Amino acid sequence: MTATLGSIGKTTSPGPVAPARESLGSRIAGRLSGGLVRVFLLVVGLFWLVPTIGLLISSLRAPGDMSASGWWTVFGKPSQLTFDSYQKLLENGDITGSLVNTVLITVPATVLVVVIGSLAGYAFAWMEFPGRDWWFLGVVSLLVVPVQVALIPIAELFGKIGLFGSILGVILFHVGFGLPFAVFLLRNFFAEIPRELLEAARLDGAGELRLFARVVMPLGGPAIASLGIFQFLWVWNDMLVALVFTKSGSQPITVALQTQVRQFGNNIDVLAPGAFISMVIPLAVFFAFQRQFVSGVMAGAVK
Repeated sequence: MTATLGSIGKTTSPGPVAPARESLGSRIAGRLSGGLVRVFLLVVGLFWLVPTIGLLISSLRAPGDMSASGWWTVFGKPSQLTFDSYQKLLENGDITGSLVNTVLITVPATVLVVVIGSLAGYAFAWMEFPGRDWWFLGVVSLLVVPVQVALIPIAELFGKIGLFGSILGVILFHVGFGLPFAVFLLRNFFAEIPRELLEAARLDGAGELRLFARVVMPLGGPAIASLGIFQFLWVWNDMLVALVFTKSGSQPITVALQTQVRQFGNNIDVLAPGAFISMVIPLAVFFAFQRQFVSGVMAGAVK
């Protein structure tokens, strides 16, 4: 009896715990996360860059060389590389004028969407006014409206008020279709700002505009940069809206290159450098704001 009671009172120490056996999926995932996958992704990235490299090399070759052989032959004959095509491109008034038109369309369309979208996003997030939620619901519903549906009605409207075929008409179209996404994105981002921070600024005497400029804008920098990159890339690479709303004197680079393609045999030396310039400018803008873009995407994912 005593032995029984003693055995009851004792606390037996647990024995060594066997390590959990990894599943087959865990072992496969662990091996795939090593260097083999990195090498595979590097190879895929190099193949992804092949068209860009080919376009760059083609833009540096003479028309005769491009007609006679492929761009990869330049590695055996580096003497084929020349800047004559870019010099001829700069002498082509249609291409240079279209580049200027592209800048005149893209920059205002991006700046207006960012500024108006930021102000509207702040208003929907932190200002009280009648029907705020219903107005925001109406803005969100505009996201599902495809661009193709509005082309003909807006073209008729621009024709009546004298904006059809002008750069201003293209800018207004891009601004109108870029604002719903801008307001939706920035409103959700601004709503995550701590209320206490805004209340403290109001107690210090800051008005709404000063509060927006000094507190909200710096905190919303990543989201604003992401929106600016999205809008810039969309407007710069657009061809559908430009084909409908522009004329010969207001065409952007996308429409000008499409027009040059019809005479491919006569101006092949202009197409390659023009296409490369049209591609490298948005790439430069993206890499210039890459850090802000990644920060905005990660912040949106966490919040």
